[in-house]
Amino acid sequence: MKEKIYQSLIELTNGKYSSLMLRRLVTSSISKNLIKSYSKVYEIDISEVSRDINSFNNLQDFFTRQLKEGARPVDLEGRTFVSPVDAKIETFGTIQKNKIFTVKNKPYSLIDLLGKEEVIEKYKDGKYIVFYLSPANYHRIHSPNDGLVIRQYTLGNKSYPVNSLGLTYGKKPISKNHRLISEVQGQNKKHFTLVKVGAMFVNSIKLTNVSDNWTKGEEVGYFGFGSTVVMLFEEGYVHFTENIQAGLNVKMGEPIASML
Repeated sequence: MKEKIYQSLIELTNGKYSSLMLRRLVTSSISKNLIKSYSKVYEIDISEVSRDINSFNNLQDFFTRQLKEGARPVDLEGRTFVSPVDAKIETFGTIQKNKIFTVKNKPYSLIDLLGKEEVIEKYKDGKYIVFYLSPANYHRIHSPNDGLVIRQYTLGNKSYPVNSLGLTYGKKPISKNHRLISEVQGQNKKHFTLVKVGAMFVNSIKLTNVSDNWTKGEEVGYFGFGSTVVMLFEEGYVHFTENIQAGLNVKMGEPIASML
């Protein structure tokens, strides 16, 4: 019953006009007045931000802020994968033989997530990890390792909440929301995929690196508002580092997995 009530309320509020209203609010000059209180409520470390807080034009501008050089040291050991974002690890594990992975006790299929049969086969029995970015987090996305971008494409139109309530009671938002998918060929010609998932109301996911080559730690894009990232690894590619656990907060550049 809770699930049905939640889904009905979200369907009512997540429409074209409510999304437009939110977008207008966060991009308006008036929203600039909210930045200081926003940063205090979410305990954002202003000392890391690359610009003076008064220089931002609106709340959206602040939300997509960049950090000072060196604020996120990147583990440069060649065989490690680093976190592509500042986030909480929602869950991680092994993708099942039937190409299913689980988040908040909900089964997700690779075909629903990625939409292409030719992409999913290599991830059977591979690894997955799900990162949740809260409103407090730095929302720039970085490359977790060096690689050659094989394909990038988008799926989905609307976006629903990807917070704990959304994942628990929502209609599988990770595989239904608007998402930008990047498949990358890494070392040893093994593959990993980065799925950038939009969140409630705002589907904005922007690429800042449109080349075919990614370098570990470099910025490749950013979220306009709210988000989740799913990383998939081909079978036999990596094992997660010993510290990785559900609920752990990680920062971009910190190691999360090592190549086998």
